[in-house]
Formats: sequence, structure tokens, C-alpha cells
Amino acid sequence: MQGSRALLLPLVMLLAGTAAAADPGNQGWAQHGENPAERRYSTLTQVNTDTVARLGLAWEQSAGSKRGLEATPIVVDGVMYTTSTWSRVMALDAVTGKVLWQYDPKVPRAWAKRLCCDVVNRGVAVQDGKVFLGTLDGRLLALSAATGKALWEIDTLVDRDAWYSITGAPRIIKDMVVIGNGGAEYGVRGYI
Repeated sequence: MQGSRALLLPLVMLLAGTAAAADPGNQGWAQHGENPAERRYSTLTQVNTDTVARLGLAWEQSAGSKRGLEATPIVVDGVMYTTSTWSRVMALDAVTGKVLWQYDPKVPRAWAKRLCCDVVNRGVAVQDGKVFLGTLDGRLLALSAATGKALWEIDTLVDRDAWYSITGAPRIIKDMVVIGNGGAEYGVRGYI
């Protein structure tokens, strides 16, 4: 640990002394809110009133920032995907915390003046071997889930001179990636 100055990604908790296998019907946290209805509840049964006292810290990983972290980590096939400040993405081994890859979309630092609430990002969406990311400067990107390499990028802003941004996480509906925008604090109109 790098001391109290290090910001930590969400803590991964395991039962002390075991890494019990997940319930067959709930192998990860592949979507925001866990499922399309965003129920935000896990059906895993290893943690219950009898085992909760044995929970402990399994690992921690620095996010490389002293600013706000607001992402919901997504876990698919044993890999945790999460974002940090400036729309940076990390892929981590969910069991060990080892960084598998990192991606920085290089958001211009001057864009921060267009944001009401710091340079936060609320996460990614993952499907079909791709990680989808909305950036603070209004781009939607697809990255390779295996390597973090950028596959494509789309400018979503209708007016780059207006104070639009993206801080939210994309959603996937069937074969479409959906993203909204921020900036209503500065008089822009919302759209998806």
C-alpha cells in the first residue's frame, strides 16, 4: 500500500482462507446494476449471516489519482474493468488485482472547466469482447477487452463549442451501445 495518499479501487472481499466458486447463475457483475433491470443485488450465497464475519481484504490497487472515483466495476470472465479520473480504463485480474492493461483516452486537460463535478467517470460496459467507454470530452470508444487496444471511436457531441461532457457509463441494449451526455448545469440540452 502506498499510504493514505493512495486512492484505492473498490475493495475485493473474499471469505477468509477461501475463494469459493461463484454460484453457476451469477459468475460476475457484467452490467451496471448487475442485470438489465439494474437490480443491484447479487445472488451469490457464499456471504451470509454465518460467513460475513470472515470477510477480509483480498487485494487493493492504486487508481493513480488523488481525485474522485465514481465507477462501478464490471467483472466478466474473471477480469474487472473499471475507470478512473480523466476517463482512464484499467483491466485487472479480479482474483489477484494484477493490472492486465490500462488505456488513457488523452482527454484534453482544459476540458475540466466544462465539468460541474470534477473529472470523474462512472464506468464502462462490456460485451462481445469489447469494452465501451464514454469520455469526458464526448467520445464513445470501443476497446479490445483482451488488450485494451482502441478498436473505434465516435464523436457524440452535436456542438463541440457547447459545454457538453460524458461522465456516465454506457449501456448496451441488444446490439446497440447507448450513451447520454452531461452539461445541463451549463445550459446544454440532453440527448442520447
